Amino acid sequence: MILPILAIILGFVLLLWSADRFVDGAAGVAVHLGLPSLVIGMVIVGFGTSAPEIVVSIMAALDGNPDLALGNALGSNIYNVGLILGVTALIVPIAVRSTIVRRELPLLFLFGLVAGALFWNGVLSRFESLLLLSGFFGLMGWTIWTALRGKDDPLATETEQELASHAMTLRRAILWLAVGLVLLLVSSRMLVWGAVSVASALGVSDLIIGLTIVALGTSLPELASSIAAVRKGEHDIAIGNVVGSCMFNLLAVVGIAGVIAPMEALSADIMLRDWPVMMAMIVALSVMGYGFRGGEGRINRVEASLLLVALVAYNGWLLNAVLTA
Repeated sequence: MILPILAIILGFVLLLWSADRFVDGAAGVAVHLGLPSLVIGMVIVGFGTSAPEIVVSIMAALDGNPDLALGNALGSNIYNVGLILGVTALIVPIAVRSTIVRRELPLLFLFGLVAGALFWNGVLSRFESLLLLSGFFGLMGWTIWTALRGKDDPLATETEQELASHAMTLRRAILWLAVGLVLLLVSSRMLVWGAVSVASALGVSDLIIGLTIVALGTSLPELASSIAAVRKGEHDIAIGNVVGSCMFNLLAVVGIAGVIAPMEALSADIMLRDWPVMMAMIVALSVMGYGFRGGEGRINRVEASLLLVALVAYNGWLLNAVLTA
């Protein structure tokens, strides 16, 4: 039991460090290739922060643990909104000025509904998983098209400032990209092995482990980057990364895991508990971020506190499920 716990802890530490190096390296290479800054920010950085989720879920699916992969995707989305935006907006209230980010919120809600429709019958086939992946590639195309047309968006200015503050040579960018990718694979393997071992020892389902320990660990890179962003006044980057990560999780993470290992018997708890909580978080984020009250969207400290309370209540629900199982 000690060795799996050490593997989880060391896996988390390496995951945090390698995810940052991977994203920085990828962004640095893209800069040298001459890609527009907003494309880099929305595609490489926005989706790249979900690298831990995708690698962990691929490892879990290859090991024959699709419930762990699905729990990681849904749990990460719940943590993205409840923990990352909750903690970040508690430190500095988040103002959402970007039109691009506000346009992504309805898409996130739509993808959440599509995922729920696919989960409804308790099966996620390889064909359905391919549909999710097709949606992801469509999203990538839309994102690139939007980025190319949104040069005057506040998100573009923030992205240019952020890329300038992390300028690096091409050699160094390639080095960090390679090192980050290798350590992502190693740390993800350690984390999955440790999590599955602990789950087996404690008699806890792979789904619960994916929703809690693994989801929390893979969400930590976004938490660190979001806090750093709002402290520099880059509010749209902070919320944009969260929205992009949530869409990536629903389409790419679930899709790839389902292609590798189709999910023939999904737990009923997914539609009774986990998917509704994720959708409630997405609705709350959409209402706060879109700015229905007029003007720009905003997540203030009171709303941030409510997000954190909701996250704690959800984890209490999961704990009760474990204790009464």
